Amino acid sequence: MDNKNHFSNPVFLISAAVILLLVILGAIAPEGFGIIAGQALEFTTVNFGWFFLLAVFILVIFLIALAISRYGSIRLGGDDERPEFPLFTWIGMLFSAGFGAGLVFWGIAEPMSHFYTSPFPDGSTLDEPAARLAMAYSFFHWGISQWSVFAIVGLAIGFLQFRKKQNGLVSTALSPVTGKNPVVRGTIDSLAVIATVMGVATSIGLGVLQMSGGLNIVFNTGDSFYVQLAVIGAMFIGYTLSATTGLDKGIAYLSNLNLGLVLLLMIFVFFAGPTVFILETFVLALGDYIANFIQYSLRLTPYQGGTWVRGWTIFYWAWVIAWSPFVGAFVARVSRGRTIREFIVGVLIVPPAIACVWIAVFGGTAIWYDLNFSAGIAEAVNEDLTAALFLTFQELPFDTLTSILAILLIFTFLVTSADSATYILASMTTYGSLNPSTFFKVVWGVLIAGIAAVLLRAGGLGALQTASLVSALPFTVILVLLMVAIIKMLRDEPLPIRKTDLRRFRRMEKEANRKEANRKEASQKES
Repeated sequence: MDNKNHFSNPVFLISAAVILLLVILGAIAPEGFGIIAGQALEFTTVNFGWFFLLAVFILVIFLIALAISRYGSIRLGGDDERPEFPLFTWIGMLFSAGFGAGLVFWGIAEPMSHFYTSPFPDGSTLDEPAARLAMAYSFFHWGISQWSVFAIVGLAIGFLQFRKKQNGLVSTALSPVTGKNPVVRGTIDSLAVIATVMGVATSIGLGVLQMSGGLNIVFNTGDSFYVQLAVIGAMFIGYTLSATTGLDKGIAYLSNLNLGLVLLLMIFVFFAGPTVFILETFVLALGDYIANFIQYSLRLTPYQGGTWVRGWTIFYWAWVIAWSPFVGAFVARVSRGRTIREFIVGVLIVPPAIACVWIAVFGGTAIWYDLNFSAGIAEAVNEDLTAALFLTFQELPFDTLTSILAILLIFTFLVTSADSATYILASMTTYGSLNPSTFFKVVWGVLIAGIAAVLLRAGGLGALQTASLVSALPFTVILVLLMVAIIKMLRDEPLPIRKTDLRRFRRMEKEANRKEANRKEASQKES
């Protein structure tokens, strides 16, 4: 279809109108908008928190069962198709799209927050037991539960897109369950676009705040709106240039750069920081995570009350679900040619493992300095979350250099996430095109940058972040329906012949040929 038909796409028109309306309301009346959004979030998390927890837990079990089942050998593509991207690049893309600046932001801020304020009402704070619990819960929040949400969306879209040669829209993935009613399909896809735009704008806002804070600490630039606007402008130029080069150049290059910077900073902090403590912290936290996985996954507080679970775990799951249309669609797009088993194992294991290592290295280092040298990082983080990473670097050698590298990493993460988002949004609003035009990518890039700038100026970033979580409730229903859709699609799919079966068939064939030759030989001797 041409640009005119794409531009008249109801999904584009409806989602753009809703987003524009929310931005105008947030800019004109940020306080009232924030109050309404907060009330909506309170209603959602209080009344449906149990649904978020149960749905995500079921997703994890479903995906593990699917990976080890006979359907795991089915490819997201033709039977003879091989992966489009090499393993390192694929992992870098998964990592950049799914975590982005969020992990850099929360890698120290979250464990230090739990260290300062215990997840349990009777839990201790700022001591060894508090540190252990803080690391275990941080591993849990960034582990396989989060990625199961991305994986289920990506699997459904990738299967239809590359195996069945259909478009990569969420509504198409749900069609085995919801049917092909255009109104229903348009509603589903519009929700996906709205959630994606609000999620990306919020993430960009947080990353810009952290970059601005880091620039102020390192270069004393001040932390004004104009500095933040300059960061947004530079980022817009970066991801617009990247978006014009396609997946195989811009995003692939930036993803490799991101993963390289992540490894460089992790290796430096690992050896410059308390190395043995980090290793012991990682192993202990991993053990606590595995041992408490079911308890943490289904933890609610109906008897003792409290808001910690709603403020952290339920908030996280709702945030991830709101992001799932974007990350899931992108994960599907870069996973062409991989088997279902490779896809699930790669998505559920590799990025969470890197995240847990990052948290152990950076969060563990910050906790060690607080426990042994009373560095006061936890108290400072409680006052300003954006300062966590840079305050920790100040305890290490070459703090200026590492802070600059961290600022660069945040910037490239933001560019990659925004670049990925503009690609997916352009695809969503051009009927699932695998190669949407640069025009639509630039349009969405302008809208995302504009939204982030307006919200930072109006102070409504937190309100939009809260509002975006409300969209997670209908998407939780969609995730459950996606499991049903995947089962229906796979049940009708012919299974490829496995190598072990092929070898067995060949042995059987050789044995049959041998017996036939022996029979003929015996028959000839008798005659």
